[in-house]
Amino acid sequence: MIKILIVEDEKPISDLIKMSLLGEGYHCTCAYDGQEAADIIENEMFDLVLLDIMLPKIDGYELLEYIKFYQMPVIFMTAKTNVSDKVKGLRAGAEDYISKPFEIIELLARIETVLRRYNKAVNTITFDNIKIDTESRIVTKAGEPISLTAKEFDLLLYLFQNKNKALYRTQIYAGVWDSDYLGDSRTVDLHIQRLRKKLSLESVLVPVYKIGYRLEV
Repeated sequence: MIKILIVEDEKPISDLIKMSLLGEGYHCTCAYDGQEAADIIENEMFDLVLLDIMLPKIDGYELLEYIKFYQMPVIFMTAKTNVSDKVKGLRAGAEDYISKPFEIIELLARIETVLRRYNKAVNTITFDNIKIDTESRIVTKAGEPISLTAKEFDLLLYLFQNKNKALYRTQIYAGVWDSDYLGDSRTVDLHIQRLRKKLSLESVLVPVYKIGYRLEV
């Protein structure tokens, strides 16, 4: 499991980031000042550090020098928006820099990019008692393997990657079948029905009137 350290002194922001990352399958640890983060890093290795610059006790720039010794990649998170601040952070050794306020979806994309750069990625997605292994393409529910066709697996993965979004049938068809939608919804509807039945998703994989479907996670 990918382990991420969130170093952010504003607890509501830290909690929001942690909740979002947990939903994506990451393991998260939080630190609320630079000294606490340094103490944690001394005893535990992480695959990535999300680091605020303006921190109590030890600021982000100083902490970055300590983190570099352990060769852990860092993404700076900060309200500083000047280009000079961004350049300073990147030259100091950060892999990326994101300015507050930011959308969680953008942060997730930047995390994925940095992890790919370091040949690390989440290969397991979990939801309730469902587990999706993206490498082996094995799906289990309550520990029991569920037999899915190739397209059913692709559809399930696409829905999880776009969870809580109302998806048009055209979007689903293009994303899973990788071709233009021909106006026939039966293919999408049939595969949705099979997933709902096989994985007991009736209550969370719901139709959206005049649009398509939404996976509520």
